[in-house]
Amino acid sequence: MCLAIPGKIVEIAEGQNDVGIVEVTGVRRKVQLGLLADDMPVKGDWVLIHVGFAMSKISEFDAAEQMRLLSMLGEIDQAMEEVRGYGEDDNNDHADREPRSRPN
Repeated sequence: MCLAIPGKIVEIAEGQNDVGIVEVTGVRRKVQLGLLADDMPVKGDWVLIHVGFAMSKISEFDAAEQMRLLSMLGEIDQAMEEVRGYGEDDNNDHADREPRSRPN
């Protein structure tokens, strides 16, 4: 299943205007913002994320609703596993985990 996961922009990466740091239930990861160049998100905005790319801006209410729906569908664990994989090489907060195998 393809997941769109809501995240809050907590920072714009220094020197990289098209990269933002998003937070999803306490997990922070880098995401690409370039697809939203016509309406670039800023710190505090909520976005829907898919495979490391911010796909659209959404309201905080819609973000909460999306998380509720993912939970109801039993997809919240898969969503969080996807988020943990974004920018994995750039963030050491999960350095103690075993590397995940990736499909070829």
